[in-house]
This record gives sequence, structure tokens and C-alpha cells, in this order.
Amino acid sequence: MSFFKKFFSKEKEEDLNKGLEKTKDSFFSQISKAVAGKSKVDIDFLDELEQILISSDVGLETTVKIIDRLEQKVSQDKYLNTDELNTILKNVVVDILAENKMPDLEDFEIPFGTKPYIILVVGVNGVGKTTSIGKLAYQYHQKGLKVVLGAGDTFRAAAVDQLKIWSQRSQSDFYSKGMNTDPAAVAYETVQYAMNNDHHVAIIDTAGRLHTKKQLMDELSKIKKSIDKKSPGAPHEVLLVLDATTGQNAIEQAKHFTEATDVTGIILTKLDGSAKGGVVLGISDQFRIPIRYIGVGEGMEQLQVFNRQAFVDSLFK
Repeated sequence: MSFFKKFFSKEKEEDLNKGLEKTKDSFFSQISKAVAGKSKVDIDFLDELEQILISSDVGLETTVKIIDRLEQKVSQDKYLNTDELNTILKNVVVDILAENKMPDLEDFEIPFGTKPYIILVVGVNGVGKTTSIGKLAYQYHQKGLKVVLGAGDTFRAAAVDQLKIWSQRSQSDFYSKGMNTDPAAVAYETVQYAMNNDHHVAIIDTAGRLHTKKQLMDELSKIKKSIDKKSPGAPHEVLLVLDATTGQNAIEQAKHFTEATDVTGIILTKLDGSAKGGVVLGISDQFRIPIRYIGVGEGMEQLQVFNRQAFVDSLFK
């Protein structure tokens, strides 16, 4: 049984392949051209590979790591032809993704016995945060789970209304205290609401403004303490939403938020609109934070659980 058949429906496989088309057309087509006809890995090839990786927003540190490991493996494995070099490069990429020790999720799932499972979602405006919350809620609903969305972004005029619309689309419940209220109070009361109404999952939105690090730390710390006060040990997951189309800017945002709070996972949106899918490698390598979900289309069902092997298999098809 193939990897895709074991873990993916035909529709999900097609969505993933289509969602990564732009990256494959730029990143991996360039690599294929660089590899074609090579009988050995020489300086010219490595220089060309470096430029391809950097232009695909893999990042300098991760690019250097890939090239160093490729040289080591070629030396060990006695590279003979183009197909073998392509396979070696693919294995290097898989190994780097695998160094993030957290196991991949197999499906949209929550730990058994944790109820309500509380997810705090962070990220700047414009990255697809509200949309991702709605799509995540939809996937949980499809699994038969009862979900409530908490409108903790109380500063942006449209944020509360947008989240309410997504709660309706995803058939989730909705909790809000309106505009210009204390986000920590919203978070606390959302958890209380989830407990009182037997919800399996509570997903809490936060403000998407770019703060100074201190302001961001203070605000997120207050929200987390408020949640923990109501449900000790929560939030169970802090998901950072990043936009793949912004490339290195996504990595800068990851630095900003990981310094401000304990991010446990990443949602990477808009992969279908980007030729910079290499940012997946840079984020995974630099931050050692699991990429939980990827957006490969605008449809409700096109938020997918990220699986590193499936991702690399699709890229190298």
C-alpha cells in the first residue's frame, strides 16, 4: 500500500499535489534542471543548488545544512546517476524535516480524555488566521466533535464579525463579549462556556496586531494565565498562523512569536498561492516546532494535516 493510499483520500492527495504546483514548477523544476546530466556533485552544481534553495525561501542556515549533508551522502553513497542524486536530495530533505521530534498527526484529532481541548491561535493580521480557525473547526465538526470559537481579537472592527461568520460556516458555536473588551476575559469565559456546554474543543482567537515584543509577551501571557486559571494546564495547543506567500517574512514572524509565547504548532496557509514552499523547510529546521496544518486551497476541506513524508513525496513527484 502506498503512503498516500494509507493516509490520504484520493481527493486529499490531489489537493496536496495541486496546492504545491507553483513550488514544484519553480523550486523543483530548477533543481531537476541542475541535476540533469550530472555525473558528479561539483562546485558549479552546489553553487546553483544554493541559489535555488535561497530563492525558494528555504533560508541561509537550512540551505547550508542541506548542501553539507548532500556532499556527505554523495561521498558515502557513491553517486552514480541523476535519479540517484535526486533520491539522495529527497532523503536529505526528509531527514531535516524528521529532526523535528514531534510526530506527525495522522488526522484532525485531540488527545483522548482532554475535554474541552483548548487551542489558542496567534499570528499577525492578513495571514489567514480567522479563515484557518474556521477551517480547523470545520474539520473537527466533520469528526463529530462539538466546537466553540472564542472571539478574543476584540480590537479590530471586523474580527468579531468575521469569526462569527466562520462559526456558522463550520457549524460551531460562538462566544463573544463584543468589541474593545478584555481578551483575557473573553478567553476565560470561552473556556467556561465550553465546560458548561459539553464542548470537545474551544478555539480562541487573539489580536493580530504587530506589537513590540514586550507588549506581545504581556498580552499573550495574560490570556494564557486566564485560560490556565479556568482549566489548569491549558491552553493545550498554541498555534501560530503563517502565510507561505510571505517567504522570509513568515520566518521573521515565527521568531517574533516564539520569543513571546510557547508556540506548540504552526498552521502554514496559502501554499497553493506560493512558489515559496521551501519556507516549510526553513521554519521546521530553525524553530523545531511542528507544522501541524497546511492550507492548499480556499475550500473548507483544504486545510490538511501536515505530513512530512507526504509533503516531500508530492514535491518530488
